Amino acid sequence: MSRPPTSAGRALGVLVLLIATALALAVVLGGSDPPASGGLARQPEASQASVWAVGDSADGGEASKAVGAMIAAADPDHFLYLGDVYDDGTREDFANNYEPAFGALDPITLPTPGNHDWLNAAEGYDPYWAEHFDGSVPAYYSVEVAGWDLISLNSEAPHDAESEQWQWLRDELEPGGTCRIAFWHRPRYSAGSHGDESSIEPIWQLLAGRATLALNGHEHNMQRLREIDGITTLISGAGGKSHYSVKLSDERLAFADTENDGALALALEPGSVRWRFMAVNGDVLDRGEASCDP
Repeated sequence: MSRPPTSAGRALGVLVLLIATALALAVVLGGSDPPASGGLARQPEASQASVWAVGDSADGGEASKAVGAMIAAADPDHFLYLGDVYDDGTREDFANNYEPAFGALDPITLPTPGNHDWLNAAEGYDPYWAEHFDGSVPAYYSVEVAGWDLISLNSEAPHDAESEQWQWLRDELEPGGTCRIAFWHRPRYSAGSHGDESSIEPIWQLLAGRATLALNGHEHNMQRLREIDGITTLISGAGGKSHYSVKLSDERLAFADTENDGALALALEPGSVRWRFMAVNGDVLDRGEASCDP
């Protein structure tokens, strides 16, 4: 599996962004040289890795570019884009709205589609990521990173108990253990304005007892929910598009922020994960950790 090269133009753009943000953010979750994500083959195990995640960002605005700059400044090993390239996920939206904010991270990006991407996936999402995934990008997949299985699921494609995706996930989870982080767009559980996505239940039931974290976007805010079925949900959708409200009285809610743009940073090592919700000004809004059983 080859690592896609970064163009000179992108490198120059990243340098400008780094000057503005590196001093405030370089302390967050350093990492080793990032492995390529193209082709999604299994990666050699590393002892630790830094992974950042955000969605609902790519609208061409300055806020989304600031979030992209923050993540680039942290020099992560992997970047999970949790879906939605605005407005309609067309080829032009990827070129004009996604790439200026996050294009420099393409060689280390593991994407999942959002509802704004999927209807036009054939002209936007698929060809864009095909350039960085050795010619094609699967609708769902998994990658091993620092003792964890990162599983990209597709909330926009069929995921009921009769679907190919459900059957693939069932087989993926067969070895047992809980050292898995699943990520997709629409959260199964949320205290935000979209609320719970009941259609995800078949996927959730497979993950229960087999995963430690679920990472989602869709809600334009940051949330951490208390464990449900042994899984902690972390919603990182404050990528710069806008902000949605949260029902603070929801007893499942452990943390929420509806005012700041920012992203989620994870530090992985075999058997444990630490997370931080980071605002673009460098503030740590929430932090925590969890362990898993191999």
